[in-house]
Amino acid sequence: MWGIIISIVMAIIIGIIGDALVGHEMPGGIIGSMIAGFVGAWLGPWLFGAWGPVIGGFAIVPAIIGTAIFVFLLGLVAKLFRRTA
Repeated sequence: MWGIIISIVMAIIIGIIGDALVGHEMPGGIIGSMIAGFVGAWLGPWLFGAWGPVIGGFAIVPAIIGTAIFVFLLGLVAKLFRRTA
């Protein structure tokens, strides 16, 4: 039970940090940040490998970088849809 709670809290924190690095407003608030954190925690180690401190099953540094990349790409797609709509 504590593992799930720690994973969710870490995903939220990683999502907020990744969003702050890129400077976009993540849609969905805390839930959006949590989803971005989970995606970044999957994307970052997949691209860069799992290195650095690991908390709650997340390699922190690659997860933050992966989240920043995901939020940046999500912002580009959102701008593209805003222009065409």
